[in-house]
Amino acid sequence: MSAAEVGRAGATRDLGDAGELVDAAAVVAWLRACAAVIAERRDELTELDAAIGDADHGVNMDRGMQAVVARLAAAGGEESAQEEPHGGGPDEAATPPPLGPLLKTAGMTLVSTVGGAAGPLYGTFFLEMGKAAGERTALTATEWAEAVAAGVAGVQMRGKAEPGHKTMVDALREAAQAAAEGARATIPLVARKGRASYLGERSAGHQDPGATSSWLLLEAAATTLAARRAASTPPDEPMPAADDPV
Repeated sequence: MSAAEVGRAGATRDLGDAGELVDAAAVVAWLRACAAVIAERRDELTELDAAIGDADHGVNMDRGMQAVVARLAAAGGEESAQEEPHGGGPDEAATPPPLGPLLKTAGMTLVSTVGGAAGPLYGTFFLEMGKAAGERTALTATEWAEAVAAGVAGVQMRGKAEPGHKTMVDALREAAQAAAEGARATIPLVARKGRASYLGERSAGHQDPGATSSWLLLEAAATTLAARRAASTPPDEPMPAADDPV
């Protein structure tokens, strides 16, 4: 992935503009989309990490996200999230699963399967999102943005990183507006945290792999939610022609 691609204007849509309620089916779709894009970009993430780290970020993140998808499937998370109501009346409708446990499962899976610093950091992101979501079965756009913000705050506290330290925080801090720009902005920075900080001034000029995978995560969320919103919006009825009978 080139710096130009990551920094392309408008690449990341507003994560708070989720439209309809964000439910378990939407979260599962997001996690699956994230796993797919991380797998697709695995080699590029590894190349970025090779310049300022130990060349394993892409492999580690791919392993972790594939494990998340497998864990959800094994636990029945995907089926319960997408289960349709059984006919007969409102009392027989399936109860939607709460979002908190779903997000916490993703977080714990990443902690246990992703090596290096990325596992605890990404795990913390999802765990804090899960705490914010709690037992609610759906979130409004505002509540969704608040959950993302809680995840970002958790990562910042866990990693003791500040904006400008050339870490994933630089992308995550811009989660609701422009994570792609946040990732691109790490190129001229000198790393202050993480393995890249060992290089000191030599880390400047390299895009941070953690910031880039953060962008992929958030871009997958924005794309997934936008697609679900479009699919649930009925198409506008065409206007009748002037000579059509009314």
